[in-house]
Amino acid sequence: MRFNSFREMIGYYAENTPEAPALKYEKEGALKTESFAELLAAVDARASELKKGGKTCLGLFADGSRDCIVELFAAVTAGLQLVMLDESVPVMILRGLLPYTDVDTLWGDPETCAELQSSLTSGVENGAGRMLFFTSGTTERSKAVVLTEKSFCSSAYNGGSLLPLDPSDTLMCMLPLGHVFGFVCGLLWGLSCGACVALGRGPRHYIDDLAFFKPTALSAVPLLLGFLVKNGLLNEELKLVLIGAGDCPPPLIQAVKARGVRVSFGYGLTETSSGVALSLGDDPYSMTVCPDDKITIADDGEILIDVPTCIMQGYYKDPEATARAVGSGVLRTGDLGYFDKNGLLRITGRKKDMLVLADGTKLFIPEAEAELSKLLPGVDLAVMLNGSRVVLAVHGTEMSDAELIAAIKPYQDSRPRGQQIGSFARFDRPLPRTATGKIKRWELQKKY
Repeated sequence: MRFNSFREMIGYYAENTPEAPALKYEKEGALKTESFAELLAAVDARASELKKGGKTCLGLFADGSRDCIVELFAAVTAGLQLVMLDESVPVMILRGLLPYTDVDTLWGDPETCAELQSSLTSGVENGAGRMLFFTSGTTERSKAVVLTEKSFCSSAYNGGSLLPLDPSDTLMCMLPLGHVFGFVCGLLWGLSCGACVALGRGPRHYIDDLAFFKPTALSAVPLLLGFLVKNGLLNEELKLVLIGAGDCPPPLIQAVKARGVRVSFGYGLTETSSGVALSLGDDPYSMTVCPDDKITIADDGEILIDVPTCIMQGYYKDPEATARAVGSGVLRTGDLGYFDKNGLLRITGRKKDMLVLADGTKLFIPEAEAELSKLLPGVDLAVMLNGSRVVLAVHGTEMSDAELIAAIKPYQDSRPRGQQIGSFARFDRPLPRTATGKIKRWELQKKY
């Protein structure tokens, strides 16, 4: 069913199936269940408080807890602009992001919020319904994408219409809500179908969350799914796994399917409020386009998306970048693909010079290499990926690994852990380059 707001979504089931479980979570070691009626009451009560508070823009450190979910829905219901933040991001970066996004109040860890009080602003005008998500997690280099609760409701409808959940299902939410894939496919997908959402307890409980909550459906990025499979953690009740936000190795998909679990692969972007295509058949790489989306392939193979119901309003305070991306109303994705003989979408690569990491975040290679070159003058270097680890290829230096790590510390400190250099690859010859000096990345990866 299509909804126009989060309150309408929760309210529909609160009225028609009031006792049905909406959320499951742990509290003081016990499994707690909150019905749709109870969740609606909590959201309305908190929204009333927020309306009286006089604030206009909430910076939310989305820890995935029950209280976080209530605060999120309540803030949007109360008409506040919502900015999704990640508390793992260094405070010095957050201090620059808060004024840029007009945050005037914070929710999250009290100590972190206290450190950031001096960075709060006087707020924003006319921010009701707007939700700001960062393109690659909250870093100082990420653009804030302006989305709305209506666009997210449409995105949940699109996904649920192709891959519906039953009210008897339990969807496991283990992904960061500060990323659109986690927010839509880990939370809204379940609630929009009237299913129950089990709120994971964070990375420390990856090893036992599935056994504790016994979900029937799970959304996961490849890195998380690989960990669960490697350690034999998929529970017997699990029937469906939705994979997104990164390339997934075929052996991993086969390992999940061998357990009798259905696997679907999703393709989407922050700018489209998450998914635009899902695989529904045996081939996880052949995807059906969602109902609201119209996808065309440009002459150079770039995927172009026209989806009025889910498209971003733009990049926050960046009209030039917005015009470049969606100036014609059609989003230029930077991804390459084609439609096969059955009319299904297949992704072949990336037009943009970007690494998509296993946790779903993106690393802009030229920018990273420019920063590292300043810290390692005279060193021939390039950034590449080995599995889930970012590797720095180097030539022309006798520095030890320890000396290299010390030299690039400013870069490491400014990046989330997943984007930091995890190891070094030493080459005894100059790195392969084109006549114009650009790294031949495929050749470099092959040599490595």
